[in-house]
Amino acid sequence: MVTRGAGFPAGTPEEPTALEKELLGVAGSVPDPELPVLTLAELGVLRGLHVLGPGRVEVELTPTYTGCPAVETMSADVVQALREHGMTDVSVRTVLSPPWTTDAITAEGRRKLAEFGIAPPRPTGGAPGGGPVAVDLAVRCPRCGSTDTTLLSRFSSTACKALRRCASCREPFDHFKELT
Repeated sequence: MVTRGAGFPAGTPEEPTALEKELLGVAGSVPDPELPVLTLAELGVLRGLHVLGPGRVEVELTPTYTGCPAVETMSADVVQALREHGMTDVSVRTVLSPPWTTDAITAEGRRKLAEFGIAPPRPTGGAPGGGPVAVDLAVRCPRCGSTDTTLLSRFSSTACKALRRCASCREPFDHFKELT
């Protein structure tokens, strides 16, 4: 059975069992290796979980972009967490369709990013593969809230972030780029 909770794609055939909910919580609580302030559930990369039998589980992860080097670490961390929770046979499958978008980041995840000093991506409101996305070019500074910010570099510490500077407080900050 595939379990899907809040923030997961629609189409759940059945209600998840108590064990599936528990295991999804365990897998979802694993921190993202590049942004440890977020869990995999808050980042929206945990797509599903299949209980295949006693002690056997398969987890579905969608990387933030194809070729993301962190997906191997995410997988190993999920396997370890589920084994520590009593699962003896854990496999992780990478799912590329539908692709991950920044709209998958939960409201709590966006709050945590801002609190950590990273400007969260703006909601695009679009579905993966959907039509045009309205673009608001203002990026709010996570420190002072000003929208008077400028782009310093399209890439920052990771490919999914850009480096910006606030003209009001003069502080540089990362901006988690929107991806639709």
